[in-house]
Amino acid sequence: MTYVATGAVAMLSRKGRGRHSNVGTIHFWCLVAVFASSTGLAITRWAQHYHLFILGALAMASAWFGRIAMRWRWRWPGWVRLHLTGMGGSYILLLTVFCLDNGRNLPPWRELAPIAFWLLPSAVGLPIIAWALLRHPLARRTPGLREGPTMPSFDPRP
Repeated sequence: MTYVATGAVAMLSRKGRGRHSNVGTIHFWCLVAVFASSTGLAITRWAQHYHLFILGALAMASAWFGRIAMRWRWRWPGWVRLHLTGMGGSYILLLTVFCLDNGRNLPPWRELAPIAFWLLPSAVGLPIIAWALLRHPLARRTPGLREGPTMPSFDPRP
């Protein structure tokens, strides 16, 4: 639950240093803990839970990618898009794991078809990510080449 709550707070907070980055760091390390514990549980019942491990590993890789994009933002002009997609994708993947593992036990979701547990998190999350990519001011900027000592500008005129 801490993972879900910190993810929501980070998504809804003003971006930049402060609450967003502090809560985002907590969110990332909660994911590491959830992935580690779920890996142990999946190993004990591999035949029944291997798909949960795969989705958890994809969530971890996606969050790692989103975190690296933010940390190396000075190297990647389109880092905001990579960060949004990586962190948002991770959130969707882990919510999918939660739905698959617990959905049939939750009263409002008991009546849903099993395929809904696979599709519902993506059906809700992907449009939110698309909206953020289209509307966030930093994501809307067209990334260009960085000018500086490592990437000089080129002027074809003599």
